[in-house]
Amino acid sequence: MKEQKHNVDVFSQDVTDGGSYAYTRDRLSSVLANRRITDAFAEIYPLSGKRLLDLGCGDGTYSLELVSLGADFVLGIDPSEAAVTAATGKATQTRLLDKIRFQTGNIYNLSLDERFDCIVLRGVLHHLPDAGVALRAVAPLADNILLMEPNGTNPVVKIIEKTSQYHIEHEEQSFLHSTVRRWLHEAGFNYLSIKFVNFVPFFCPDWMARLLKFVEPVVESLPFIRNICCGQYIIFSSKR
Repeated sequence: MKEQKHNVDVFSQDVTDGGSYAYTRDRLSSVLANRRITDAFAEIYPLSGKRLLDLGCGDGTYSLELVSLGADFVLGIDPSEAAVTAATGKATQTRLLDKIRFQTGNIYNLSLDERFDCIVLRGVLHHLPDAGVALRAVAPLADNILLMEPNGTNPVVKIIEKTSQYHIEHEEQSFLHSTVRRWLHEAGFNYLSIKFVNFVPFFCPDWMARLLKFVEPVVESLPFIRNICCGQYIIFSSKR
């Protein structure tokens, strides 16, 4: 079984100190970037009526969004006990415990008796010590995988990973989408579609977020430009 990385403790401390992850707080850039990712998920894969396994669910913010988009049931799993406690608290407040459940777990060693329509991995692979092994480990649990990762062909993303104290502490990295597609293939999945999204960086000033959001639709519509300039890509795959 793979050992969890040090960043699990760092994320746990984030939740303990602030009640949530920095990515899910109410800063304008984070709100806009997260909303775009959520909308793109719904565009790529019809969530209505589906049973979803949300791995690396964190503080539960994104899991609850899946329910709001029509998912019939969501099981969120995260290695951080502090994050799972926060997520369960959010579900209790929103009275969604009949549609969602959270528990701690190691992605490399999940003992689940149930299967799901789709596994959701929202910004998870780039935090793992061996993402390819993780995908092979969870492959028996569903016939579909919907994942989002930082865009490894965006030079700004690469610079931020190497220079931002936050990204260094949280052991952030990014992969070429071809690398993730290879891992999916090795896990028994066929790549079906990819979508490059977001021109608004997390944690940027509000004025910049508004400006970049205005031009975002144009950037996302240009084939070569979006591959370089968008902050994330979303991949949907199904079993072969």
